[in-house]
Amino acid sequence: MRGVEQIPWLYDAGMALQDRFGGLRRWRQALVASATGRVLEVGCGTGRNLPMYVVPPTGLDPSHDALGAARKRAPLARLVAGSAESLPFPNASFDTIVSSLVFCSVPHPDVGLAELRRVLVPGGTLAMLEHVRSSRRWVGRAQDVIQPAWTCVLGGCHPNRDTEAAVERAGFAIDPATRRSKGVMRMFFARIRS
Repeated sequence: MRGVEQIPWLYDAGMALQDRFGGLRRWRQALVASATGRVLEVGCGTGRNLPMYVVPPTGLDPSHDALGAARKRAPLARLVAGSAESLPFPNASFDTIVSSLVFCSVPHPDVGLAELRRVLVPGGTLAMLEHVRSSRRWVGRAQDVIQPAWTCVLGGCHPNRDTEAAVERAGFAIDPATRRSKGVMRMFFARIRS
């Protein structure tokens, strides 16, 4: 489904506003600062995070147009076209996996999260920044009401997903000490549950 998220210049304009006026850039920086070792950024999009890494990561995105924009931002990053639901990497390939505003749009998030778990080394870190279903009942209901139109306009984004619950269902344990929350935004770090 094509929407705003699949039009790189339009998505970038919206994200630039969020970075500058919504404080999103600070959250992105904190997310990326945690990345060590071999890093995969799943759903790298136009590469807004890629220049922030100390060592160039592997970036994955299904959109060739977005990867073209990402290449300009991070010429040293390894960029791969692919889906979170079918990662083209062997088991235990990465020490850190970063996901930033991605899992609202993955068609089958449970499958995608199982794939992240598969390619993450034991003891590795999953770092996520996502907007999620509100814990306030009336806001959650409003998200449910707007979801069909929102998903259509934004090309697959589901504003009412409970991504934290999906992460835990996939066998990850979220470290509560790392969890940050502001409205419907969440940032957290997780490891494969033993």
